[in-house]
Amino acid sequence: MTTTLDKSAFDTPGRGRGLLDVFKYRYLLRLLISKGSSLRYRNSVLGWLWSYVRPTVQFLIYFLVIGQILGLHSRIESYPIYMFSGLVVVNLFNESIGATTRSIVENKALVCKIYLPRELFPISAVIGSFIHFLPQLAVLLIVCVLFGWLPTFTSVGLMLGGLLLVLLFVLGVGLLFSAINVRFRDAQNFIEIIRTIATWSSPIMYTWVMVHDHLTHHLWIFNAFMSNPITVAVEMFHQGMWAPVVPASKRLGWPPDFGWIVLAAVVIIVLVTLIGQLVFRRFERTFAQDL
Repeated sequence: MTTTLDKSAFDTPGRGRGLLDVFKYRYLLRLLISKGSSLRYRNSVLGWLWSYVRPTVQFLIYFLVIGQILGLHSRIESYPIYMFSGLVVVNLFNESIGATTRSIVENKALVCKIYLPRELFPISAVIGSFIHFLPQLAVLLIVCVLFGWLPTFTSVGLMLGGLLLVLLFVLGVGLLFSAINVRFRDAQNFIEIIRTIATWSSPIMYTWVMVHDHLTHHLWIFNAFMSNPITVAVEMFHQGMWAPVVPASKRLGWPPDFGWIVLAAVVIIVLVTLIGQLVFRRFERTFAQDL
């Protein structure tokens, strides 16, 4: 007597659908996020206060050096709001990309012992970084309200759009470098370079107008500069948080052809995410051995 076994209810071990599996393993994702949040400031005296202390110190240093000593405070209306609204965006990217790159290596015990979609680790790192970014956002909102800012559908929409661009971009980049970092630990050092470039290549301590004036005869360089998804997100925050609190005559307005620039940024995000997923799926076959 021959018994036929129905294998349709079983999954082949190690075979997954990449990012799509995140929806299937939502419970594990919540556990990883909770684990990351609980361990972040374990045995720390200040705990969550570090989420306020570090950006505050960073803001004060930039404001004193760039704003006061170099004189941008007098050239840009409400310069503290202008700088802080851009700084929080860059901080979100820098924090997320660092945590995402380390996510596989820091969870090597789980990676080596059990099977689960490896994409859960970088995604949980991105979400965890966003959670710890919220105190900075809360401080920004409070300061903007003190300067006379009132939320509107436009300003809130621009802010949410900027956050979405940053999170999607860092997810694509994080998938790429978290996989490479398992085999080549130099990726962590390369990420530090990217974080430095991100801080100074986005218009948070200067304006896009200054860049445009210096590149009048090389507008393709200016358009490439502006097409950076982080730069687009920074400008969205400026228009949503800073512009409403300054007189209309002092506003910078949108960069030329900003609609096309946003489209270019979206295309970059899609390409980076696809490349990141392909590289991740290729490298994950040897994660356990490399770790």
